Amino acid sequence: QVQLVESGGGLVQAGGSLRLSCAASGRTFARYTVGWFRQAPGKERDFVAAIRSTGHTYYADSVKDRFHISRDSAKSTVFLQMNSLKPDDTAVYYCAADSGIILSSIRFPAHYDHWGQGTQVTVSS
Repeated sequence: QVQLVESGGGLVQAGGSLRLSCAASGRTFARYTVGWFRQAPGKERDFVAAIRSTGHTYYADSVKDRFHISRDSAKSTVFLQMNSLKPDDTAVYYCAADSGIILSSIRFPAHYDHWGQGTQVTVSS
């Protein structure tokens, strides 16, 4: 069983940066695909970025040139570096993990088995 804990959220002005962390328990975490999703009030949970066990990364078009996902397998942690933040990036950010997810499913939250509790990111204009 994998447990995920997000941290690093907060309040930042537009144009600023934040780095989110997703720390996991479990010695096999390096084998998991990890995704970041976000959910704004009244909206669906949307895909932000994902990283496979191979290190391959995938991004939503809306964040592709601003966000960077990485992982430190030795520390069982995945990071989401968010730059040039916009008010539209305001949401609760969740990390999710799954060991058997196929590539075509990585953008869909229903295909992830493990979720963190979320961390709030607020970007002021």
